[in-house]
Amino acid sequence: MTQLAADALGLTLRAVRFELGDSTFPPTPPHGGSQTMAGVGSAVQDGCDNLRRQAIALAVADERSPLHGVDAADVVVRGGRLHLAADPARGETYRRLLARNGRTHLEVTGTFAPSGDDRYSMYAYGAVFAEVAVDRRLGLVRIRRMLGVYDVGRIISPKLADSQALGGMVGGIGGALLEHTVTDHRDGRILNAGLADYLVPVNADIPDLRAVYLDGEDAHADPIGVKGLGEIVAIGVGPAVANAVFHATGRRIRELPITVEALL
Repeated sequence: MTQLAADALGLTLRAVRFELGDSTFPPTPPHGGSQTMAGVGSAVQDGCDNLRRQAIALAVADERSPLHGVDAADVVVRGGRLHLAADPARGETYRRLLARNGRTHLEVTGTFAPSGDDRYSMYAYGAVFAEVAVDRRLGLVRIRRMLGVYDVGRIISPKLADSQALGGMVGGIGGALLEHTVTDHRDGRILNAGLADYLVPVNADIPDLRAVYLDGEDAHADPIGVKGLGEIVAIGVGPAVANAVFHATGRRIRELPITVEALL
């Protein structure tokens, strides 16, 4: 959200403070189903676009501004400074513009509502490829490498996207091979209720993971062209691992996690 605002307003990231998740703020949709970037992000984009246009209109109408009387469409904002696209020397900063007009701030409201156009599929898509090794004698499965390819529209932050995708793969590997909740059917108690007994992947279990994102924005989905990058990164991992195990052993496992007992 900070990146979106900084880009729309022509500011550095450190000059933007973004706040979310306070009951005194306007209501938002539920932050689930990978909706946050599309919903809140589109509202942030709309608000910042309106704010930038308001500042430009103020400068164009101000007889004391270097931008007085120019076409608003010819004005851009970079580094906190409004200037003509064709003549960067002709312009001024937000700070100078507001001070001269006796203002401490500009304020606008941004909104977003989904179009609900059912003529288009606006889902995210992904494909996961896994290479595994299976020990013939012990039945142990090890991940050798994994690749996830995702069609999730515009990527706002590549670092955060990679963190999300690789983290989802790790979680998927845990679900496919290790994370097994053992229940005592006599009393319903969970036998491995602590992290000492409930296994999760460690670095040795995830040697080579990579995520690739297809280029493209989805203008039908939302104004900023994004799609969800949440559940999509994890749900294909289990089937990919199970198919790789089948290819290696000829045994089709239809329950997760894939345990030693299932393969021996």
